[in-house]
Amino acid sequence: MAEPIRLQKYFTDCGVLSRRAAERAIAEGRVRVNGRVAAIGDRIDPECDTVRWNGEIIAPSNEGNTYIALNKPLGYVTTMSDEKGRFTVAD
Repeated sequence: MAEPIRLQKYFTDCGVLSRRAAERAIAEGRVRVNGRVAAIGDRIDPECDTVRWNGEIIAPSNEGNTYIALNKPLGYVTTMSDEKGRFTVAD
């Protein structure tokens, strides 16, 4: 049995929701653990418990992290959008 963790942390570990967004989803009753509606502060065993959000099972990804190295050219800004119209790393 794994160490129990807070449900909100589980969502962030799975890359699904931020902790604040997870708290909202739990408060709205959209999260179930082992078939029962979850409550703020619930702890789960990630190895045994089944977590559902909006009816879909939430589980950690089996994929590892993907790292991207970027050589940011002169004149580009490190953002996904720029209100000044400059080139961004997304370009």
